[in-house]
Amino acid sequence: MTESTTHKQIPLTCYIRTLNEAARIGAVIHQVQKLGAEIIVIDSNSTDATRQIAEDVGATVIVKNWAGQGLQKRYGEEAASHDWVLDLDADEIISEELLGQIQALFKDGVPAPAIYSLKLVTVPPVPKGAVWTKCNIAWRNKLYPKSLIRMPAHGVWDQFKVPKEIKPIKLSGVLEHYSFPDIAYQMGKMNSYSSDSARESKLKSKGLLQLRILFGFPIYFAKKLVLAKMYRGGIYGFACAAIIASSRWLKDVKMYEMHLAKNGRNKL
Repeated sequence: MTESTTHKQIPLTCYIRTLNEAARIGAVIHQVQKLGAEIIVIDSNSTDATRQIAEDVGATVIVKNWAGQGLQKRYGEEAASHDWVLDLDADEIISEELLGQIQALFKDGVPAPAIYSLKLVTVPPVPKGAVWTKCNIAWRNKLYPKSLIRMPAHGVWDQFKVPKEIKPIKLSGVLEHYSFPDIAYQMGKMNSYSSDSARESKLKSKGLLQLRILFGFPIYFAKKLVLAKMYRGGIYGFACAAIIASSRWLKDVKMYEMHLAKNGRNKL
């Protein structure tokens, strides 16, 4: 008997996208098993032990070539046995408080259709044991019935647009986000994201991009440092805010580069 069968089952499927997540997938699945949900892993041909670990603890593993952010989530939705689904990334761990809140929603069976927004908090790699509960908070719509709404079938965008007539319900329990193991990884991740975003977004005018390149970075940085309150993370929070802001700025630079490539070499 696997651990996943030792908890009361609820009519919910959790789908998780993976690629070489052997170091973290076990901890992610462990918490979902406490929840009592069906667990489906959509793996993009991992070359480490990700699939083996997931299968050993009772998850269903489906291997799918990487089709894009939203499309991979669509695979998870379609493979789910239940209408209600929980969208988790392989670096997101359900806290005990959130675990109890989700279980309470399903205590009497299938809940009424709704979209639930989860409180995503960053767990930085240093100092050990730190959790940013007072800065860089993000709310993500991750718990929903697929008969009500679906993830976008898109290569980059993986968050659905909530209809105006529906107001997501926030759950206060935190979803712990172990988003990066060190600054070097974070820089690479942000660089990759800026490339994808520039390629998939509507190309802005050359003049607007020039202004953003010259003056945009301080604005992007201030939004993360002040509005997202990343100053509360100390010097390390300051550095992380700068890296996230640089991703937004690099998107502008890469779009400008597209103009130059399309129009040929500028005369100097």
